[in-house]
Amino acid sequence: MSFLRAVFIVFAFVICECAEKPHIVFIVADDLGWNDVGFRNPQMITPNLDRLAKAGVILNSSYVQPLCSPSRSCFMSGYFPYHTGLQDSGIPIDAAKFLPANLTTIPQKLKQLGYDAHMIGKWHLGFCNWKYTPTERGFDSYLGYYSGDEEYYSHMALNRNGTEGFDFHFNKTAFRDDNGIYSANEFTNRAVQIIEGHNNSKPLYLYLPFQSVHIPLEVPAKYENMYKNIENQNRRIYCGMATALDEAVGNITKALEDKGLMDNLLVVFTTDNGGPTFVAANNLPLRGAKNTLWEGGTKGTGFIYSKSLLKKTGYLNTGMMHAVDWYPTLVELAGGENTDPNMDGVSQYDMLINGGPSKRNEFVYNIYDEREAAAIRYGDLKLMQGSPGAHSGWAPLPHLGIDEGVYEADKQTFPPFMLYNITADPTEHFDLSAKYPDLLEMMKKRLENWKKSRVPPQDTTAVPAANPKYFGGVWSPGWC
Repeated sequence: MSFLRAVFIVFAFVICECAEKPHIVFIVADDLGWNDVGFRNPQMITPNLDRLAKAGVILNSSYVQPLCSPSRSCFMSGYFPYHTGLQDSGIPIDAAKFLPANLTTIPQKLKQLGYDAHMIGKWHLGFCNWKYTPTERGFDSYLGYYSGDEEYYSHMALNRNGTEGFDFHFNKTAFRDDNGIYSANEFTNRAVQIIEGHNNSKPLYLYLPFQSVHIPLEVPAKYENMYKNIENQNRRIYCGMATALDEAVGNITKALEDKGLMDNLLVVFTTDNGGPTFVAANNLPLRGAKNTLWEGGTKGTGFIYSKSLLKKTGYLNTGMMHAVDWYPTLVELAGGENTDPNMDGVSQYDMLINGGPSKRNEFVYNIYDEREAAAIRYGDLKLMQGSPGAHSGWAPLPHLGIDEGVYEADKQTFPPFMLYNITADPTEHFDLSAKYPDLLEMMKKRLENWKKSRVPPQDTTAVPAANPKYFGGVWSPGWC
């Protein structure tokens, strides 16, 4: 055999090997409530999400963090936030706080396995230095915004002191060419562009963390008008935002189908945290809201879909998994191995793809550092220490509006520890701590053991050098 022929055979084998790896589209909704999808709530108009969820696997026990940056750090690193210093809050736009640079991100890992990796949407994992931004953390391209929230049309973002700046970037350049297009539509246009230009012989990883349905409540009128039966304006707009998101997902999946990528592809859909009922979200029947340790703040709406990869479809999967599990699961799906012995995530490939049992029996909801509060899960049991958060009720609808109206459950004070059986009592009505003191002590010991590995939180102090006036009015790296 000639040398050139041998090289050609090896090259062809590599190409075939890559082509067999499944494409992955990972979609994150921002602040979407448990009951804000049509497959749970017939009031919601989300036909594309409903179709994918019902033909795939609806995830009924897939947990996320109470807030956005912590959850995104889980997706990106496979580590619990209390192991990365991101446990206490989202990342303020003017704070030198970030996903630690020593961690290998999921796009970096997938690129080692032959993937093209692209990101569109909300980063919110730090940008004070270029090395913390998406194209330095594994993505071949990036369109989106670095901060936690901004205007949907103008892409202007405020810091905690009211300083305003522009935050919309294509790769490393401020992107001002979208002419005020609604962000869900802009992100869809970019996703379709990537899909249409993709070389089908290479596996694709497309990470799509949408801005929707986070505040500010903004949506084109045609979507709001679909909910004229809803009297409360905030709820009406919020529902319209969910429908705009659904339409975006439908347009993206159509592009994938047209390109021939859907035959060997896994779609993951998840929210980043529970819905903010104090704005307009609906988490019923779960208790609590975004930024609380209750199930309503941490049990994420989600599903997976594939035309070819799932051995079992059309059912409700009740297996326990956490946001940190996506990283090793996707690595196994891509034919790789997780070689990080310290990673908190465990691969749920068998559960998700084959319909097998969960490999997880416990996880940490969160361990705060700024206050004495934490929650852990072990089997059916959930232990909470300290206050679970400010919004602790089963919020009825329609809500009065942003931070208006206080429910009786929000006014109560809480004992030092509370214990719930989540399997028997998923809506957290019955605290068992007094009835089962032995179980309480066992869970307290487990919590203390988890706490031993806690790392200090990163500093959230505002950095004056972050001011956009130093960067042409743009929130930009270069100040840490």
